Amino acid sequence: MGATPIPDAAPTATLEPTDGPLTFEELQLAGRNRGMPLEALRYDVTPTGLHYLLVHFDIPYVSPETWRLAIGGLVSNAASFTLSDIRARPRRTIPITLECAGNGRARLSPRPLSQPWLVEAIGTAEWTGTELAPLLEEAGLAPEAVEIVFTGADRGVQGGEEHDYARSLTLEEALRPDVLLAYEMNGEPLPPQHGFPLRLVVPGWYGMTSVKWLTSIEAVDEPFGGYQQTPAYHYQRDADDPGEPVTRMRVRALMIPPGIPDFFTRHRLVDAGLATLRGRAWSGYAPIVGVEVGVDGVWAPAAMDPPIGDFAWRGWSFDWDARLGEHELTCRATDAAGNVQPVEPPWNYQGLGNNLVQRVDVTVR
Repeated sequence: MGATPIPDAAPTATLEPTDGPLTFEELQLAGRNRGMPLEALRYDVTPTGLHYLLVHFDIPYVSPETWRLAIGGLVSNAASFTLSDIRARPRRTIPITLECAGNGRARLSPRPLSQPWLVEAIGTAEWTGTELAPLLEEAGLAPEAVEIVFTGADRGVQGGEEHDYARSLTLEEALRPDVLLAYEMNGEPLPPQHGFPLRLVVPGWYGMTSVKWLTSIEAVDEPFGGYQQTPAYHYQRDADDPGEPVTRMRVRALMIPPGIPDFFTRHRLVDAGLATLRGRAWSGYAPIVGVEVGVDGVWAPAAMDPPIGDFAWRGWSFDWDARLGEHELTCRATDAAGNVQPVEPPWNYQGLGNNLVQRVDVTVR
């Protein structure tokens, strides 16, 4: 089904950023969605129940018996697949880090109004499925096809339109050999909230691209203009700026908060002496080549763990001589393309791609 205008609905784009307290609507979104506790950075592969979760509209109920995946549009061999058909195709398992494009939004000032992530919208899973490219090649893409549109079963209203969640990829991106139609997460069937029975997983890109509850794949002859492609997920200066589309994950490092927390403030308490700081770093543009740790503004290189995959985060560690008093710990990553995390937040109207360095306040006792 296509988009249906909702004349009385207020477009999300008219919600101006604020420096005020969290709104009821933001708290409602925060209650529905889930971040990964930063102590879960200890795991190479995030346990399924700890992986971040963003459900854009509702979690749809999909019957595996009646579900079908339609492949059509500008193809010579349109087809419909059952889940058994998809599972019978060659399997591939890839550890892939996914991050929400809005990760860090709540740390911006003024704060764009949407899901109020701090830094916890992240996770790495072992995704199992079949490669997308062979299916598209078997479908016989027409010469005039320029993009592939992926549509999910979740439906709702945003921007004044009722629509199914849908996103597109260029042919070049869609035909990458590592783009998966995934039906398992960490060795088990996809949970309902993560897209059962089938979802797209696009390594390197922010999570909005990996459409869940996939129902159709369509080849088209012009750039897709659905709401979740345009105007959503664009780096804008203001509401009137068309902006640049959000694509790959910006370089980022996160630290496992050391010591123990104060319950309410989450302020960290660390015993004096040698403390080994650990964390993970990733980038959708190029492999991570280094992480620096800052102690009260003085940076030093961290030791790097071996990579666990081409599209998964990389572990790091740093030995810190924790001395009595108050300290600020920071970390920042660099990738092979020369991208380095900023120390000032990259503000934009929709609050996307904020890869500002993490800051952790610590009392050493």
